[in-house]
Amino acid sequence: MCSIMAMEKYNIPEETLLKHLRMTASRGPDMERIEKTGDAVLCFERLSIMGLSEEGMQPFSLHGNSVVCNGEIYGFRPIKEKLIKEGYKFKSDSDCEILLPMYEDYGVEMFEKLDAEFALVIYDSRKESLVAARDPIGIRPLFYGYDDKDYIIFASEAKNLIGLVKEVKPFPPGYYYSDGEFKCYKDLSERKEYVKDDLETACKNIHDKLIKGIEKRLDSDAPLGFLLSGGLDSSLVCALSQKLLDKPIRTFAIGMNEDAIDLKYAKEAADYIGADHTEVIIDRDTVIDSLEEVIAALGTYDITTIRASMGMYLCCKAIRERTDVRVLLTGEISDEIFGYKYTDFAPDAEEFQKEAEKRLRELYMYDVLRADRCISVHSMEARVPFGDIDFVSYVMQIDPELKMNKYNKGKYLLRHAFESDDVLPHDLLFREKAAFSDAVGHSMVDYIKEYANSKYTDAEFEIKKEKYDFATPFTKESLLYRELFEKYYPGQAEMVKDFWMPNKNWENCDVDDPSARVLKNYGASGV
Repeated sequence: MCSIMAMEKYNIPEETLLKHLRMTASRGPDMERIEKTGDAVLCFERLSIMGLSEEGMQPFSLHGNSVVCNGEIYGFRPIKEKLIKEGYKFKSDSDCEILLPMYEDYGVEMFEKLDAEFALVIYDSRKESLVAARDPIGIRPLFYGYDDKDYIIFASEAKNLIGLVKEVKPFPPGYYYSDGEFKCYKDLSERKEYVKDDLETACKNIHDKLIKGIEKRLDSDAPLGFLLSGGLDSSLVCALSQKLLDKPIRTFAIGMNEDAIDLKYAKEAADYIGADHTEVIIDRDTVIDSLEEVIAALGTYDITTIRASMGMYLCCKAIRERTDVRVLLTGEISDEIFGYKYTDFAPDAEEFQKEAEKRLRELYMYDVLRADRCISVHSMEARVPFGDIDFVSYVMQIDPELKMNKYNKGKYLLRHAFESDDVLPHDLLFREKAAFSDAVGHSMVDYIKEYANSKYTDAEFEIKKEKYDFATPFTKESLLYRELFEKYYPGQAEMVKDFWMPNKNWENCDVDDPSARVLKNYGASGV
């Protein structure tokens, strides 16, 4: 994980630029560099993951062009070997050094060829302008805005830009910026013709493609760790990784000190695969005391994102303090493409598919944002196997008639895909889904609500919520989050499209809380 900034016109004092760059110093604590090129400037703060020597420091330069990239380029070694045969001499072992020779060969068409999680900015010396791009899911963050002279500025996080630009905007995933325009190069949510695969064929492909997606994310020169909630997705990532590495992996789980639902399941999974397992225990005071720093790190006021971030943030904090782990694999992005608890209520296959497309388009504002910030603020890198481009593309092309919950078990295809492998105990593989924020312990969310309710009288709530025209708070908890957000990101609420909520147009889904706990089908999920 690294931090990048780039300015089209370097027209501020260096101490001002440094102040804004260092707002995200935790993303790249190892090295820092500011490089003026033409009228522009590229900035980089490095967390060494691939190619740990100083030669891997960015910006990289080639024939007058320069690049800064926060990313992992999967499958870069064959590309590197090809370039070496063509006469290119590499200076480092960094995966990102292949970007400039690729840009020379393909121009902006290179972005659709990358199998990567990335956010990058290139200074094109021929055009004397900046080119920027972001991966198709938005796993790596990138924001932009225009200064008071309408010059564009890019940065890894919104906090880098506060005070430099008029309005902070998220760089759209799957787009590149060139010649003053944003253009889409890959839209994974775009409807394509469904594949004709039957259930067993689809499950076989899910099985094989997920394993490939995990395998490529195990390539790291820095120590690996794994977040293990005890749910289906993280348990699969851990079990398959252990099998691929053929050695014990380091797993980490978190829970409340009184009712941690998932800790027992995480331990069961860890014991089954023979992991070196660590539990992190938190309590009410820790949660309440950490609320402000979590919201400051996240840059959101969204209810479910903040709730789910509490456990993840505190778990990552403990990992950073107690271990040498620098890369964490996580289980995000499965729900969006296979279904949530609330998508059990989808009225038909077309509505199910439309909801998956919407969730995939908006992922970068919610679960992906949570994973990136909770991990990067503690100077580690997130890798998300379920976000593998080939894997996501395939799952989105499976006929939604197969993906809908007609099996009395959500995400059945993913479960069935690994049913005969024995990588997990059957009861874990088919365990009911529990929302992560609730599974850390029902008491955690209840304590936050209780705290928020004590902050405002009913009359104060009615008055204060009216200050916000966009995404108006609708509970005392959401007002608390919004006020803390505005403290650090004043007037920037439109960075987030809306509150994450189930589809209110569906039967049983018109609820006033994003937690799956309020749904009538939650059932045994919280046990």
